[in-house]
Amino acid sequence: MENSTSCPSTPRWNIERPFLTGHFHQEIKHSSQHTHYKGYSSETFSPGSKSPIGCYHASVQELLMIDDLLSALVGIEGRYTSIKRVSGKDGRFKFQVDASMDLALQELAKRIFPLCENFLLMNQFVESRSQFKNGLVNHAFAAALRALLLDYQAMVAQLEHQFRLGRLSIQGLWFFCQPLMGSMQALSSVIQKSSGENFAGSAVLNLLQSQAKAMSGDHVVRSLLEKMTESASSAYLSILERWVYEGVIDDPYDEFFIAENKSLQKEALVQDYDAKYWQQRYSLKEDIPSFLSNAAESILITGKYLNVMRECGHNAQVPVSDNSKLTNFGTNHHYLECIKVAYDFASGELLNLIKEKYDLMGKLRSLKRYLLLDQGDFLVHFMDIAREELAKRLDEISVEKLQSLLELALRTTAAAADPCHEDLTCCVERSSLLKRLSTLKDLDVNRPVSDSNGLEEPISVTGLETFSLIYKVQWPLSLIISRKALTKYQLIFRFLFHCEHVNRQLCGAWQNHQGVRALKTRGTGITRSSLLCRSMLKFINSLLHYLTFEVLEPNWHVMHCKLQTAKSIDEVIRCHDFFLEKCLKECLLLLPEVLKKVEKLKSICLQYAAATQWLISSSIEMSSGTATTDSDSVLKFEREFNFELQTLEPILNSYSQAEPYLKHLAQWILGVKDDH
Repeated sequence: MENSTSCPSTPRWNIERPFLTGHFHQEIKHSSQHTHYKGYSSETFSPGSKSPIGCYHASVQELLMIDDLLSALVGIEGRYTSIKRVSGKDGRFKFQVDASMDLALQELAKRIFPLCENFLLMNQFVESRSQFKNGLVNHAFAAALRALLLDYQAMVAQLEHQFRLGRLSIQGLWFFCQPLMGSMQALSSVIQKSSGENFAGSAVLNLLQSQAKAMSGDHVVRSLLEKMTESASSAYLSILERWVYEGVIDDPYDEFFIAENKSLQKEALVQDYDAKYWQQRYSLKEDIPSFLSNAAESILITGKYLNVMRECGHNAQVPVSDNSKLTNFGTNHHYLECIKVAYDFASGELLNLIKEKYDLMGKLRSLKRYLLLDQGDFLVHFMDIAREELAKRLDEISVEKLQSLLELALRTTAAAADPCHEDLTCCVERSSLLKRLSTLKDLDVNRPVSDSNGLEEPISVTGLETFSLIYKVQWPLSLIISRKALTKYQLIFRFLFHCEHVNRQLCGAWQNHQGVRALKTRGTGITRSSLLCRSMLKFINSLLHYLTFEVLEPNWHVMHCKLQTAKSIDEVIRCHDFFLEKCLKECLLLLPEVLKKVEKLKSICLQYAAATQWLISSSIEMSSGTATTDSDSVLKFEREFNFELQTLEPILNSYSQAEPYLKHLAQWILGVKDDH
C-alpha cells in the first residue's frame, strides 16, 4: 500500500529471528547455511536424510506419513515431506512427498497438501499484514484470520492426540480435513488477490464482499467470508462512525473514502473568487466500499455539516444510543438507517444555526437593501455629497474620503436603523464593467460571434463607472455569501449605480429645460432638445423599472420562498447561486452584445446631459443663425440616440427566442407589443 502517512516501523528482530514470526519454513534453508539450529537443519528436514519410506511396509508407511502430515498441516516439513517455493510466484509454496511411498498413500497425501499450502499462505499473510503500514482494515482482517488459524491449529492438535492414542488412520485424517478444504481455499483465493494487488482499506472490503457473493451456492463458505468481512470492516466502521457522528476524520493510514485537503482554508471563501473550500476541502475518493456506495454522498455531506458546526464552536455531536452504533453492516441495513438519522440531524441543526444564530435572511435582506438598491435614500444622499469625488479619474480618487462620505450617508438616512450597515464599505475598481465581466471566465457569458462593432473601453474612466460596495461576511455565512457571490452582487450594483447616475444627470437636464419654459424658445433648438431629453428619460427609467421590478424583485421573491422551505445548507447555496445567475443574465450582464448597446445609449445620454446647459444658453443668447447650429447639435444627439435604439431592437428580437425575458425589456424600452 502506497501511503504517505507516517507510521511506526516493525522491529528488526521480527525479521532477523524467523522462529518468532512463523517465517521459519521460508527462511530456514537460507539461514541454515550460516547458522545451525539444533535439531532443525536442512539435512534433518530433507527426505534423503533417512532411509526411503518405500523400504517400509505399507502399514508403517501410513504411520510415518500421518506423522509428517500432522506437521505439514501447521507448515512444518517432515522426514518424508518437504516444502518447495513455487518459481515465479512470490509467497507460494508446494509440498512434495518421497517418490518411493506407496501410490495409494501418495494420492491421499496429495489431497491433503492443498490444505497445508493454504495454511502457509494464510499464516504468511497474517504476519505481513499485521505490520503497521498496512492499515487498520488489514490489521482487523489479519486478526480475524489469526483467530481462525488458532482454531485450526487446535483441531490439528486434537488429531495428533488421536494419532498418539492409535485411533487415527490416514483415511480418518482426510475425513476430518475435507470439510475445511473449501473454506481455506476460498480464503486463500482472497489472500492471493489482495497480496497481488497490494489491497488496503476499501479495496479489501470490496474483495471480501464480492467473494462472499460469488460463493452463494456454498452456505458454509459464504458465512465464513461474511464473518471475515464483518471483522475486517469493524475498524473501518469506527472511522465512519466518528465522521457521521462528530465530523472528524480519524484515519491514520489514509484508508477512508473521504479525503481531506487541509491546504484549503475557510478564510479563502471571502478572499478568493475561485475558492473551492466547500467543494474540495472534503471530497469522495474513487475507492468506496460497495456497501456504502449508495450512501456515500450523504455520508460526505453529514460530516461536512458537523465539521462546520464544530468550527463555529457549536456542540455538534449526533445523539448516539446503543442501537445507533455502527458496529457492522449486516443484511438488515441498519447502518443505512443510522446514517440517514445522522444526516437529518446534521442538516437540520446547521440550517437552524445559520438561520437563527447567524441571521442568514437578515444578511441577505441587507445585501438586497444596499447592493441591489432596494432602499435608495442612502444612495441619493451619497451621490449628492460624493459627486465631485466620484467624477475624478481613478488615480485621483481618495477611497478614504469616499468611505467617510458613505458612512455619513448611512448614519443620516433610514439605513442607520439597520445593524448590518456597519458591515458596508466602499471600493473603486480598476476597470470598467465590461472589462471586468470579460475577466470572469466562469460566468456563462453568451458571447457574440463578432465583437468588431463593440463599444470601446472609455479613454477616461471615473469613479462613477468603477464605484462599488464591499459587504463584510463572517464564517459560516461565507459558505453562502462567498467572494464569488459578492462579486456577482457587485456587478449588478455597478450596473444599477451607473444607471441611477445617468438618470440623475438627465433629470438635471430636464430641470434646465423646465427653467426656460417661460421664455420664448420657439424657433430655437430648445424644443427639440426637450423632446430628446424626454425620450432619453423614458429609456433610462424604463430600463431601471425593468431591472428592479421585472428582474430583481420577482427573482428575490422566488428565492425567499425557496429558502423558507430549504432542508439543507447545500440547498440554500444552490438557491442563492441560482438567484444570482438568473439576475446577472436577466440584467443583461451575460449578454455582451446587448450590454454594449445599452452602455452606448447611456454614454450618449451622459454626453447630451453634459451639453444641455450650453445648448440652452446658446439658444437663448445667440442669434438665430447660431441657433441653427445649436439645433444641428441637438439633431446630432437625436440621430445617434435613435440609431442605437433602433439597432437594439433586432438584437433583442434575435436573443428573445432563447431568452423570453428580453421581450419584457423590448416592451419597456422600445414599446414593442407582445404578439402572444
